[in-house]
Amino acid sequence: MSHFECRPGTGRGGLPRFLVGCDDDESPGSEDGGMRSDSEPRDGEEEEEEEEEEDPSSERQVVVGICSMMKKSKSKPMTQILERLCKFEYITVVIFPEEVILSEPVDKWPLCDCLISFHSKGFPLDKAVSYVQLRSPLLINDLNMQYFIQDRREVYRILQEEGIDLPRYAVLNRDPDRPEECNLVECEDHVEVNGEVFHKPFVEKPVCAEDHNVYIYYPTSAGGGSQRLFRKIGSRSSVYSPESSVRKTGSYIYEEFMPTDGTDVKVYTVGPDYAHAEARKSPALDGKVERDSEGKEIRYPVMLTAMEKLVARKVCLAFKQTVCGFDLLRANGHSFVCDVNGFSFVKNSMKYYDDCAKVLGNMVMRELAPQLHIPWSIPMEAEDIPIVPTTSGSMMELRCVIAVVRHGDRTPKQKMKMEVRNAMFFDLFEKYGGYKSGKLKLKKPKQLQEVLDIARQLLLELVQHNDCEIEEKKSKLEQLKTVLEMYGHFSGINRKVQLTYLPNGQPKASSEEEDSQREGPSLLLVLKWGGELTPAGRVQAEELGRAFRCMYPGGQGDYAGFPGCGLLRLHSTYRHDLKIYASDEGRVQMTAAAFAKGLLALEGELTPILVQMVKSANMNGLLDSDSDSLTDCQQRVKTRLHEIMQKDRIFSEEDYQKLAPSCSLSLVNSMKIISNPVSTCDKVYTLIQSLTRQIRKRLEDPKSADLQLYHSETLELMLQRWSKLERDFRTKSGRYDISKIPDIYDCIKYDTQHNASLGLEDTLELLRLSRALADIIIPQEYGINREEKLDIAYAYCLPLVKKIQLDLQRTHEDEAVNKLHPLYSRGVMSPGRHVRTRLYFTSESHVHSLLSIFRYGGLLNEEKDEQWKQAMDYLNAVSELNYMTQIVIMLYEDNNKDPSSEERFHVELHFSPGVKGCEEGDNVPMGFGFRPASSENKEKQTDPGSLEDLSQDEPDRAVLIEPISMQKRSPLIRNRKAGSMEVLSESSSSSRASAYRLFPSCSRQSPEMKPSGLGGICSGLFSAAGLGASSSAPNLQELGQTHPKKPLFPRSSHRDGFEGCSMVPSIYPLETLHNSLSLKQVDEFLTAVCESGGDTNSKTLKSLSALFDSKSQQSLDSYAQEESASTPSHAPRPRPLV
Repeated sequence: MSHFECRPGTGRGGLPRFLVGCDDDESPGSEDGGMRSDSEPRDGEEEEEEEEEEDPSSERQVVVGICSMMKKSKSKPMTQILERLCKFEYITVVIFPEEVILSEPVDKWPLCDCLISFHSKGFPLDKAVSYVQLRSPLLINDLNMQYFIQDRREVYRILQEEGIDLPRYAVLNRDPDRPEECNLVECEDHVEVNGEVFHKPFVEKPVCAEDHNVYIYYPTSAGGGSQRLFRKIGSRSSVYSPESSVRKTGSYIYEEFMPTDGTDVKVYTVGPDYAHAEARKSPALDGKVERDSEGKEIRYPVMLTAMEKLVARKVCLAFKQTVCGFDLLRANGHSFVCDVNGFSFVKNSMKYYDDCAKVLGNMVMRELAPQLHIPWSIPMEAEDIPIVPTTSGSMMELRCVIAVVRHGDRTPKQKMKMEVRNAMFFDLFEKYGGYKSGKLKLKKPKQLQEVLDIARQLLLELVQHNDCEIEEKKSKLEQLKTVLEMYGHFSGINRKVQLTYLPNGQPKASSEEEDSQREGPSLLLVLKWGGELTPAGRVQAEELGRAFRCMYPGGQGDYAGFPGCGLLRLHSTYRHDLKIYASDEGRVQMTAAAFAKGLLALEGELTPILVQMVKSANMNGLLDSDSDSLTDCQQRVKTRLHEIMQKDRIFSEEDYQKLAPSCSLSLVNSMKIISNPVSTCDKVYTLIQSLTRQIRKRLEDPKSADLQLYHSETLELMLQRWSKLERDFRTKSGRYDISKIPDIYDCIKYDTQHNASLGLEDTLELLRLSRALADIIIPQEYGINREEKLDIAYAYCLPLVKKIQLDLQRTHEDEAVNKLHPLYSRGVMSPGRHVRTRLYFTSESHVHSLLSIFRYGGLLNEEKDEQWKQAMDYLNAVSELNYMTQIVIMLYEDNNKDPSSEERFHVELHFSPGVKGCEEGDNVPMGFGFRPASSENKEKQTDPGSLEDLSQDEPDRAVLIEPISMQKRSPLIRNRKAGSMEVLSESSSSSRASAYRLFPSCSRQSPEMKPSGLGGICSGLFSAAGLGASSSAPNLQELGQTHPKKPLFPRSSHRDGFEGCSMVPSIYPLETLHNSLSLKQVDEFLTAVCESGGDTNSKTLKSLSALFDSKSQQSLDSYAQEESASTPSHAPRPRPLV
């Protein structure tokens, strides 16, 4: 056996065929092998004549040789990458057999044009160096530098010379010829090495990089002893030893111990412009290797900062190792390199295998194709320059994506309010600093335990002094105690207590309150529980994240066999500046983590993704709001709503004017369904009573004793939910508390969706009526008329509006965040290009408020702008902003326009009402999809206001307005490229090798594409109800051919949802609200909003001033520490965009 060969296109079906060995008398470099050495003549006349006579089909191949120990060359990562490398049309891979490497002289080794060779235990590096001197192949990893990588002293020297941060260290050389480097003084809690003092804890590393016996010594104050690290054996990577003395034989590096919170970061480069990073539990922690169910070490995804990306580039170039792994320690706000491993692959990452093969293949072809006269041209990657067709039909560069997203499906939220005056509550309020802001949130186990202790003590006192005047309070205290005792343990995600200081006590909300108001200060205690993200919510968020990839350049490509790869490659090549923010609610944070998992093709559990990827933005109201502390305006609005909904008569014209002054279609329809609000509430109350009776009857049935409902709920807990609503909805005076209507709708929506198998009667009628009531109460609680809506919206989301404005400004001001340093940008196509993504995950209140600002804040005049009028008509027809509602802003740059032109930057505003509600039937508002501006496409379009014309002209379009139903395994589906740079560049190149494909490619279409059909089978994001749409949305209409057994747009049921996930509702596609806004227009609008909101709400203005305009900008840094280092310390004023 002499070599192992992989040839493209030689097996059946176009798959690579691996040939193992050949006869001893065959030369591996013979014509049969299709290989040559660089030492063979290439430029002589004889060669040229022979090449001219050769059969054109047998084109010259670039031979890539793999020279390493068999354990490495046949490892899973190497095999996966080589299989992909063989997909290049002109590349052949030859693996050098281990016996040849060890036993044969180098002149007998196989010939190759490019060599991938690296040292590992037992590898004859000297022979490999001799081979390179003999054959002069292109080297992927320099061999001479691998001698240095084996010596930690040399590694640290090179890192220092390159200006790369590393821990403070000193070298102890026990070399008789160099006694001056062997001065060691050991004391109880420190050592002195050649005059350099290292206090414990410190690290002791052997100078030989192959020796993994690294020791960490601890101070006596922490118990002394040492942690002894070694190469992983089974599930251990270190053990603790009581030994506190350093080793007395051998040479070592002593270095400062870096506090990293128990996590190491491993970085893997493939060339200077690509790096993959992941974190693992530090072996120094307890020595236990965390492994998953398959026995693989658990590693977490990591985002590299701009400086870390520059470090990765420096390491790759300094050590001349294209494929290179190194270790980062993140400590005290800085990153330090502590080890360089040389040739190293990521394990178990298909995306990395795809990217690695693509980068290496293009690198090899770029260097060798011209020398070997191979007709190969450098492909212009769609991912290299993020240019896409916008929905207005022109080609622009995507610069920024901002999305505000509501959390996913959750368990019903439950809440109990009570006014407390006991001194113990005031003491607790003072203990945790409640008087500073007048509000206090208690979520930590210790804090909740203190509240429980107070409740228990007060209940004990009430039993001893049975005071009838506070019986109502007793029931509230019992409920407080019961809820806090649930689950047997505390979790902030499950429960929280809020306390608000009321200087004059709680005002009476309505006349039915029995107790007269007491004088003096009190605390409003609000207990919240439930509201956890469900498994369905996780699926929704993850699938939406997958779908979001498709709006990025290259996201429609067939590279790597699934949509969205453009975003992934932008991300890995340092040109995606991503920040994900979430409010402090558990359901919101987990939604953000699940979305990130889908967006970035991550694997594993959500908790580590949450820790690594999601920033908490719970300060100054950026994404959080204290909904229990209502503004005066909200209080007035709620009182008016209460009065209107308490009238026991059919809604009059006056009521319509009072309740729906905007004549919103969804409100008017709901009022028609309700007709008489009190009689409708009577029906709802009767239906709730019927429901609780049915649940009690089920509980009495022995067959239902152990019945488990959705998300581990029991019938008892379900009964508690509904019994509480039954008690609270109808007061003792017989009037209805309409503030409970959203909770009723919340519960019946949840049970209809997730517990339909119980077969309870009349649930759909209860859903219909409570939905009609909720469709009035919920949106109108955020303001009835325009002025109220804006007033309340400013109170909720003015900080978020300001942050969005900063995001847009920082993008067009072209700061240096996440770009390569100019000194290190040579050879990088578009090193300055990047796409900024800011994702904000929040709750319903912020989504309602932000939408109100866009609708009523004066962005556009709907009387003068037809497109905006259509958008407003659509929004007026939307009755509910359900889970996963999205407001998306996309900023494009037209590089062909003058930088000072208003047309240089182009902004689009998109919206989706989120998850499709239960039993919506045909009452779905129809948007106009992603479509070109009507003024640019008048000849191509029918009247955009005529939905009837759409269905008449193209009958198959009728299904396009249905909500998308994303499939669980959708990323594996191929789809067409649409409007990417790769499409555009193909017209200038006829070479079959100009595009690299890992899988058989689909036919392509022109950038002027038809609307995308994003339903049924695909992971779609964009609506395509308009005609002639030309957008960055993927065209997935061919997907029906991929899965012929399933219809592309299933009409039978909207509730089938995601494949493999029972009862997970589908999500509405994004609809374009406006696609021809200028950045100047948007910037001036946001400035006006902030100024108006500041005048209306001076308190919010003060927090904004502290948050964004202070010179130190410390507040902003606390939730956006990784924002651009080049941004001025004060927030930039909106500069005029002339």
